[in-house]
Amino acid sequence: MSLHTQYLESFLRSQFYMLRMDGPLPLPYRHYIAIMKLVKTGENNWSLPELVHAVVLLAHYHALASFVFGSGINPERDLNTSNGYRLISVNSFCVCDLANDNNIENASLTSNNFGISDSLSELEALMNRMRRLQEEKEDEEASQEEMNTRFEKEKTESLLVVTEAFDDEILSIADVSRYIEDPGFGYKDFARRGEEHLPTFRAQDYTWENHGFSLVNRLYSDIGHLLDEKFRMVYNLTYNTMATHEDVDTTMLRRALFNYVHCMFGIRYDDYDYGEVNQLLERSLKVYIKTVTCYPERTTKRMYDSYWRQFKHSEKVHVNLLLMEARMQAELLYALRAITRHLT
Repeated sequence: MSLHTQYLESFLRSQFYMLRMDGPLPLPYRHYIAIMKLVKTGENNWSLPELVHAVVLLAHYHALASFVFGSGINPERDLNTSNGYRLISVNSFCVCDLANDNNIENASLTSNNFGISDSLSELEALMNRMRRLQEEKEDEEASQEEMNTRFEKEKTESLLVVTEAFDDEILSIADVSRYIEDPGFGYKDFARRGEEHLPTFRAQDYTWENHGFSLVNRLYSDIGHLLDEKFRMVYNLTYNTMATHEDVDTTMLRRALFNYVHCMFGIRYDDYDYGEVNQLLERSLKVYIKTVTCYPERTTKRMYDSYWRQFKHSEKVHVNLLLMEARMQAELLYALRAITRHLT
């Protein structure tokens, strides 16, 4: 995160507030929830402020797991090493060197896995698609009916995005399983494959800005401001670069990444054309996004290397920050909407 200092400051402020400052939950409860993350039961007499505090903590650490695994901070299982683990490396560099970003920004250029010309053509193709989409948007906007069709198509296809191509790299970690009471407990798709009418959470009916923010701030003072600052920071964060190109408007790309995560959780924005997602996010990137946000423990170095091969490591960290915050906001929207319905 230190590669993006503005965001890091916002992240640390909100995390410190959740864990250390005045709040509905006692300090030991906060750390217990943070460690467990998958708490399924609790005391029956929790107040609403305590419940909201717990929900914010759970959403925060669920999302943080995506960043940790997605950025290669967690060691991968390696049966060929003495301790059974090895640090994930980005191309030829160890994750322990990633803090010094100057040493690895052009690491993808030296990778033996892919040709330089292929990476360059991949980058140019992406930039051409961005330019074409911008021109089409200026010429003629899609109808509401067409945008709805594109969302339904993208939502359905997101259920079919799987990580089977990388399953040979996923190893069970037996020494961790002893601490898990329910091995089957984890992410479930919001709808079953093959269902004709998939549920949709219309963002306009319950938004973070108009509903979630005010509720969480009312029941857990000031945390709404800190979370809102963090969401806005990562969404608007840009250096106007794409790999070796400068003065690039990346708004369209950042929005596609954020909205695709929400789409996977069935959340739709009426004013967004989901055709952009299909044009801008290649399949290998979609596989990476679903793995990082839904099954973070399955993320591998190969997945990280397989998309946007020409991009700098700091840019891929930026992608992970966007995925983390989109994941957190999606979880909060569902939880806070349920609390709002309970109150009414």
